[in-house]
Amino acid sequence: MNHQNRFDQQCAVVTGGAAGIGLAVASRIIAEGGRVAIWDRNPTDIDAAVARFGDKAIGVPVDVTDWAAVEQAARTTDAAFGRIDVLVASAGITGPNATTWEYPVADWQQVFAVNLHGVFHANKAVVPYMLAKDTGRIVNIASIAGKEGNPNASAYSASKAAVIGLTKSLGKELAKTGITVNCVTPAAVRTAIFDQMTQQHIDFMLSKIPMGRFGTVDEIAALVCWLASPECSFTTGGVFDISGGRATY
Repeated sequence: MNHQNRFDQQCAVVTGGAAGIGLAVASRIIAEGGRVAIWDRNPTDIDAAVARFGDKAIGVPVDVTDWAAVEQAARTTDAAFGRIDVLVASAGITGPNATTWEYPVADWQQVFAVNLHGVFHANKAVVPYMLAKDTGRIVNIASIAGKEGNPNASAYSASKAAVIGLTKSLGKELAKTGITVNCVTPAAVRTAIFDQMTQQHIDFMLSKIPMGRFGTVDEIAALVCWLASPECSFTTGGVFDISGGRATY
């Protein structure tokens, strides 16, 4: 169910917005009256998304691991829209499946570069634009793995736990402003990110979900868009589970 015009006059940044959860979030924000800057590193996917959304979206090619590029992406977005009201930090990778003692160092560093440093860069870049208008919504995409720790996914689990910590810190820092900062912790959602995982790991994740199924991108987008909307006015630094009953705390 869409909430017509809930994002009227609102301008959102969605990192990883050209595919998966990010694309579903962008689609819903636009359907509810907003405009979206799709930040992604895949130009082909960006072009396809922008073609789908027409003048309601702009595409900004950016590698979220590069602070200078993210800073420029924020300037480009503000120049195009005149404001940044919402950030949904969705860009992420899983990394390989391996035990911690066998985990390749380069892969560990890359997972943290995208999943944690990329989220930090995006948060850092947009906050000044939100502070200038004393209003904003930030939603970071973490994971249930960040709360429980998945075996053979130590980098992913640890990086997502760090996103939860970052969200709580920033939420408290901005608590007396008009900006809220929250995160969601989905269980596994079947997207192209599954291509980075072994079938054994996919089967393990499914076995942990009491509902016996994976979530959908539209289900995640529904929660994210409430957190990103003006309706979410008294919640900040929060961690919202959407895990089919998997969450244990």
